[in-house]
Amino acid sequence: MLIRCQDLTKKYVSDSQPFFAVDDVSLDVARGDFIVILGHSGSGKTTLLSLIGGLTRPDKGEVFIDGIGNWQLPDRELARLRNKKIGFIFQFASLIPTLTVIENILLPLSFGERPVARNDYAMELLNKVGLSDKVNAFPGQLSGGQQ
Repeated sequence: MLIRCQDLTKKYVSDSQPFFAVDDVSLDVARGDFIVILGHSGSGKTTLLSLIGGLTRPDKGEVFIDGIGNWQLPDRELARLRNKKIGFIFQFASLIPTLTVIENILLPLSFGERPVARNDYAMELLNKVGLSDKVNAFPGQLSGGQQ
């Protein structure tokens, strides 16, 4: 199993009242699966993804990525796991405004350990999303969707 979540629970407190953003969720995702997480605003979608991605620690439960329990790892190893195995596209882009599109793509690749032809890989990614003509544009020159 590529992703295995077992009994995930994350509770927050608002106005002195507990609120369960994620309550006892179990989920398996096999390599090649395509899943969609749907729900109304405030239903816990982002919290669930943050738990899976190792950005937020669950109050209860476990997450395994490729068989590795992400909360059993020291911080440095967890960061390495996120860098190698998990990618996020947040609702609001966190692009560096003084870097071009290609430079923004190359930045996280520079933290990886795998030897890849970084420029070729970045161009491959841009081609996949139809933005190869924006390689030298700055984030402020892109639409919100392009960002």
